[in-house]
Amino acid sequence: MTALKLVDAPSHKLWGGRFAGDTAPALDAVNRSIGVDFRLWPFDVRLSKAWAIALWSAGVVTVEESLALEHGLDAVAARLRAGVQPAPSDEDVHTLIDRLLHEEIGDVASKLHTGRSRNDQVATATRLWSMDACGVLDTAVRELQQVMLAQAESLSAANVIMPAYTHMQRAQPVSAAHWMLAHFWPLDRDRVRLATASRTAAVLPLGSGAVAGCAFPISRVLLQGSLGFAQLSPNSIDAVSDRDFVAELLFTLSMLAIHLSRVAEDLIIYGSSEFGFVQFGDAFTTGSSMMPQKRNPDALELARGSGGRLLGDLTSLLATLKGLPSGYNKDLQDDKRALFDAVDTMLLVLPGVAGALAECTFRADRMKSALSSSKMATDLADYLVGKGAPVREAHGAVGALVRQSEEAGVELHALPLKAFRAAHASFGADVFDALSAVASVERRETEGGTGPGAVRAQIVAAKATLA
Repeated sequence: MTALKLVDAPSHKLWGGRFAGDTAPALDAVNRSIGVDFRLWPFDVRLSKAWAIALWSAGVVTVEESLALEHGLDAVAARLRAGVQPAPSDEDVHTLIDRLLHEEIGDVASKLHTGRSRNDQVATATRLWSMDACGVLDTAVRELQQVMLAQAESLSAANVIMPAYTHMQRAQPVSAAHWMLAHFWPLDRDRVRLATASRTAAVLPLGSGAVAGCAFPISRVLLQGSLGFAQLSPNSIDAVSDRDFVAELLFTLSMLAIHLSRVAEDLIIYGSSEFGFVQFGDAFTTGSSMMPQKRNPDALELARGSGGRLLGDLTSLLATLKGLPSGYNKDLQDDKRALFDAVDTMLLVLPGVAGALAECTFRADRMKSALSSSKMATDLADYLVGKGAPVREAHGAVGALVRQSEEAGVELHALPLKAFRAAHASFGADVFDALSAVASVERRETEGGTGPGAVRAQIVAAKATLA
C-alpha cells in the first residue's frame, strides 16, 4: 500500500479524560496504527452504519439522529474514496472516521460510539475484511487452476509422456497431463481451506463492548443479519481477543504459498538446460545485465521465495497469541500487519505464477528422450508377477538385469533375450513389449492413475470443481 501522508488537524482522541497531560511523542509513534489499518475503512464505515441503525432500534438515538449518522458516514466514505489523508492525531482508522464524522455532522457524531468499543469494532472490521479477502483469493486461485487445466488438456490431447521422479531420480513414465494435474489438486484443497477460513471469520463480535458486553439493548441478531455474519460470538471476553480466524487464514495462505513454491520449483528445474522439458516465454521472465543469453524465470523464483515469507507471518502471529492473557491486549494490533502482508503477497504471486505457466511451452521431444527402457523396471517385475512369480522373486530378477545393463553400459531393451531368460525362466519373447513407455502408461488406468482414460476422468473432475 502507498505510504499515507499525514495532514494537520486538531487533536481528536476517543479517550483521555482521566489523563492530565499529553502522551509522549515516542508512545504516539509506536502506538499509531493508521498506516496499517487505514485499509479497513470501508468495513468500519459499513459496521458503523449498522450500529447506528441498531442504536435507533434499541431506542438509544432518535430516527433523525440515526439517519444523520448514516448520511454522515456516507459522506465520510466519499471523502476517503476521494483521497482524504489522516492527521497526526488519528492514531487508527476508527479515530480517523470519528473525526471526519464530527466534521460532517457535528456533535451528534459522538452518539455513534455509545455502547461500543474499539475492541469489538476492530475485531468486526478485521473479520469483514478477511471474509472479503477470501473471496478475492479464491478467484485468483481459480484462475491459476484454469491455466493448469488448459495445459493439462493440451498435454493430454498430444499424448505427451514424461518421467516422474522420486528422490529427484527418474522413476516411472507418466502422462505429462497427470503431472500437471498433480499441482491442480493441492490448489483445490487450498480453496476448500479458504472457504473454511471465511466461515471461521463469519462470527460477529460487535456488541461485545470492550470485554463485558453492551449495556444497551442492542439487537445483535439485527447486526448479524445486516452485516452478513453466519453466527454471533457466544462470549464477550473471547470475542474481542479471538484471532483464530486470522491464524487459520494465515495457515491456509502458508499452505497455498508452499504449493505455489512446489509448482514453481518443478517448472524452474524442468526449464533448465539440463532438463529442457519446459521453454519459458518472454512476458514473465527477465534477462541478465551481464549475460545476453539468459532467460531467468523471475516470477516463479519470487513465488518460490514467498513461501518463507508467509511462514514468517503465520509464526509471528502464533507466537503473539501464545503469550496473551484473556481479553483484548494491544499486542493484537499487529495481527493485521501479518494478515495484510500475507494476502497482499499472494495476490501478487498468484497472477505471476498463472501468467508464467500460461506462456510455458512443453518440449515433448525432450521429455520422451528422458524415458529410457530402464525406467520400465517396475513393468518388468509386473510382467513376471503376471506370469505367476512372487513379487520378491520378480523384484530380485529385474534388479539383476538392471545391474547387468549398467555394467554393460546399455539400456535394458538392448540386452539379449537369453539374458532375460537367465534372470528368470518366465521371461518370454514378449518381454520387450513390457519395456514400452507408452504401454507402461496405458496399463495404469485405475482411478487417479496416469492411464489415458484415468487422466481424462481427472480432467472432467477438475472441470467440475471449477464449475
